[in-house]
Amino acid sequence: MDQLFDVSLFASTLRMVTPILLAALGGALCSRVGLFNVGLEGLILIGAFSAIVGNHLTGNVWLAVLFAIVCVSVFSALMAYMSIHLKANIIVVGISLNFLAAGLTTFSLRAIFNVKGAFYDKDMVGLPKWDIPLLKDIPWLGDVVSGHSPLVYLSIVLVFVLQYYLFKSVSGFRLLAAGENPTAARSLGIKVTRIQYGAILMCGVLCALAGAQLSLGQVTMFTEGMTAGRGFIALVATMLGQSSPLGVLGSSMLFGLMDALSTRLQGFAVPVHFTMMLPYLVTIVAMFFFKDKSYMQEARKANESSR
Repeated sequence: MDQLFDVSLFASTLRMVTPILLAALGGALCSRVGLFNVGLEGLILIGAFSAIVGNHLTGNVWLAVLFAIVCVSVFSALMAYMSIHLKANIIVVGISLNFLAAGLTTFSLRAIFNVKGAFYDKDMVGLPKWDIPLLKDIPWLGDVVSGHSPLVYLSIVLVFVLQYYLFKSVSGFRLLAAGENPTAARSLGIKVTRIQYGAILMCGVLCALAGAQLSLGQVTMFTEGMTAGRGFIALVATMLGQSSPLGVLGSSMLFGLMDALSTRLQGFAVPVHFTMMLPYLVTIVAMFFFKDKSYMQEARKANESSR
């Protein structure tokens, strides 16, 4: 048991939870404005691929992250325009985006890099690993917390920033009002449509960072469908966390631990098919015990407003 739950397991948990956490925070923002964004999977996949493309073209990892943000923001803007301005059903738009991302990244992989399945360049440099001064010298804690990419630390910081923004700032109260009662919010002069656009665009930025962490922070390569359902797991994390940043952090940590544990179990002669199934099995179990109906009410409200 000590060999299973050791320092490296918790360190890998912190690394693997980052894409899920970033996407779940984006999903929480959309949820707070009454939009049920099921397109997280596609946005993360586009972010992962565009980060690799940006790194290949520029040779600079930070420009690659910026390139990923721009690319994903374009698709987020398209999603916002269709669901808000054209009144299309946002669930249908999100599912369509997922299929579009899967097909587009597969086609672009062959068109740009002339390869199938995966692209890897031994000369490509991924995100740097930061050692936190003083903290890295603390036994056990330093090994767990220190030595990760900047996006790992950024995701944790964003949790507390969004928690303060949503529940302590005037702008956050307006965002909550736009989602709780759009009609009343409009009567008070709150720009509900503008807030909804901003929430989806910010969700796109967070999903772009999640994709960049996945392709540049963990493996420094891109493979077809490398998100492997993390966007849907992030959606469940948003629901379990009640669209609260701190709640989303807790639920994301659970799924990140299961993801890291599934990888670790492969070294203990556990069948690979079972270990790969573990994160998704926990997701199904979590949904089975999910009793709160407020999220479903938000989804129903989004459907009605899209007609």
